[in-house]
Amino acid sequence: MNEERKRILEMLAEGKINTDEAERLLSALSNETEKGSDITEKVWGHKYLRVVVEPAPGSTSTERVNIRVPLKLIRAGLKLASFIPKDAQVKVNEAYMKKESTRISPESNLKTSKN
Repeated sequence: MNEERKRILEMLAEGKINTDEAERLLSALSNETEKGSDITEKVWGHKYLRVVVEPAPGSTSTERVNIRVPLKLIRAGLKLASFIPKDAQVKVNEAYMKKESTRISPESNLKTSKN
């Protein structure tokens, strides 16, 4: 909670302002914060989810991954997924789980080839 909100609530607790005034001040404060986030996005550009993958300690690999995924793309994907019917989602999940459970490990593949 930021300092302005705390201050408003303290004033309300002390009786310096009534609930209506506190509500009005809090709503005005929230409107200011929303405007501030719009301004930040316009000034700094788009927002991204940054994914960084580095090699594990002691690993011989020197490969690194640094990806920036636009949040708008993630939101669009989530919205698109909501259009998939539930029964289709269930079928896809079942097929995926079946595929995962039927994978053959190299050891079991060797055992079956010897027979």
